Amino acid sequence: MSQHFRHILFFCLLPSVVPLFCYTCVFPSISPLDCLKFPTRCSPGQLCLSSKAVGQRGDFQVTLYEKSCALPALCGLTGEKFAFGLNFTFTSDCCDTLLCNGISASSAGIWSCTLLSLLLALLYSQ
Repeated sequence: MSQHFRHILFFCLLPSVVPLFCYTCVFPSISPLDCLKFPTRCSPGQLCLSSKAVGQRGDFQVTLYEKSCALPALCGLTGEKFAFGLNFTFTSDCCDTLLCNGISASSAGIWSCTLLSLLLALLYSQ
């Protein structure tokens, strides 16, 4: 087996070996502020979660954001809940790459390409 093929095989198997890290908010944030977030190692089987809840009562509206590790059953949920005198509409989205719940979808592609370029440069520099 060639040396380059072994490196490629290693990088293909890497996601199944390396734990997933996601951003977690210390406290939920209220729009327009971003939450105070830090990287957290997720438990096996968990994904990175980003959730948004919009609460409204008359003309008053508040938006809460949360980031964390979560079980797949919590992904893609939407619904409504009444709390603190407000009607909240919530949504949650998940992703499964390194710190993917901390950047926007448009910049995620840029980081993926950058990471792939760095890995290929390391692979062929040896």
